[in-house]
Amino acid sequence: MEAILNALNDIIWSQWLVWLCLGAGVYFSVLMKFPQVRLFKDMVGQLFGGQSSDSGVSSFQSFAMALGGRVGTGNIAGVASAIGFGGPGAVFWMWAIAFLGAGSAYIEAALAQVWKEEMDGEYRGGPSYFIEKGLGQKWYAMIFAVAAVVSMGFFLPGIQANSIANSMDNAFGISPVITGLIVSGLLGLIIFGGVKRIGKVAELIVPFMAIAYIVVALIIIVMNITQIPSILALIFSSAFSTRAAFGAIIGQAIMWGVRRGIYSNEAGQGTGPMAAAAAEVSHPAKQGLVQAFSVYVDTLFVCSATAFMILITGSYNVADGAGGFLAENLPGVNPGPAFTQAAVGNLMPKLGGAFVAVALFFFAFTTLMAYYYYAEVNVAYVTRNFKNHKLIFNITRITLLVMTFIGAINSAGTVWALGDVGVGAMAWLNIIAIILLTKPGLATLKDYEEQKAKGIDPVFDPKKLGIKNADLWHKINGKVKA
Repeated sequence: MEAILNALNDIIWSQWLVWLCLGAGVYFSVLMKFPQVRLFKDMVGQLFGGQSSDSGVSSFQSFAMALGGRVGTGNIAGVASAIGFGGPGAVFWMWAIAFLGAGSAYIEAALAQVWKEEMDGEYRGGPSYFIEKGLGQKWYAMIFAVAAVVSMGFFLPGIQANSIANSMDNAFGISPVITGLIVSGLLGLIIFGGVKRIGKVAELIVPFMAIAYIVVALIIIVMNITQIPSILALIFSSAFSTRAAFGAIIGQAIMWGVRRGIYSNEAGQGTGPMAAAAAEVSHPAKQGLVQAFSVYVDTLFVCSATAFMILITGSYNVADGAGGFLAENLPGVNPGPAFTQAAVGNLMPKLGGAFVAVALFFFAFTTLMAYYYYAEVNVAYVTRNFKNHKLIFNITRITLLVMTFIGAINSAGTVWALGDVGVGAMAWLNIIAIILLTKPGLATLKDYEEQKAKGIDPVFDPKKLGIKNADLWHKINGKVKA
């Protein structure tokens, strides 16, 4: 099974997808004149700008939901595996895809807002919706929706649950079976409460967990501040120089850096826009900027925190791709949470493993919450002509809970291979779609900036921009004017 999945991943995650992700980031960033730099103040300002409504969550709740999906196992186990298979240079390529990916994240989130729908009293949107309404290709939209349901409901939950189970076993000796039951039970209490409960829980947990984790990382960095120049030199030399210590695997550094970077920050993957569409805002660009900022928080802060802790303390191994090692500082330890646990253990010998296990629990748990919401959005799209949505959503919830438990007791190799298939398939479909929808995506930012320059709080009028099939905005504009 694992061999088949790895072969499939070799096809999906060929160099073409890696260059497509990087190329799309460059393409959108250049066309928009790097809003991730120019409009950084707006990114932060819009974060707290919107209020929740009967139909939508607030900008911050949407940000927290998306960040909950982005900040997960990828920030701890994913960074470790990127270093383990791609060397320290993979960290640079994670940074690159985050910076460039912020441009892609803006476009996909803005498009999700443009063509969102109101279903069962809640806003829903994402690639399936903007592919159908923006491109007029329902068959393409249906393919993405099915891919998203399979990925979010079946493939990806296992990665989060497996990492929680492994870290709890390493730190506390708790059986994966017990961990799987507890995680599934707690998750069930939240996701059966719907999107509003998910948004409220994410709003409380996500800021706390991210700040606590970064604080511990900063303590380790400050205690080893003299090593920072050499660590940065190691990252950059390994990313570019074939003569560096890890230069023999420079291609793997790019591959694993982009691969794990996308898995972590989700820029271009198509999941972020599903959370973005749920927000109540007066203009799509507002949520586009918020989602671009969430990519920064995920990779440039949280992933970097993990990477620096691992590299500063030397708590890593690097495979040479031929069954041996270019570096083996932790004999017998596989890439994953154990690298990070060993790193924190250097600072807190008795508490390191426990801290990472608890941090990973919160990181992965909020990601599982986001996965359910993403699955529900696409199930709603596929079954929107059905009458009994509640029954269908309950079946989706139960399925995800079962897959969460199975993932907790399965092997790490299998669940990561399944997850990579899901992420890769969605990325292919979504990035091609947002490139085809470049014109309306760019129009949202231009309109936003023009209104801001006039001192106006931007309000979106799709007719003014010649955008069709965005009928919901007539109702939303009515609320704003009232």
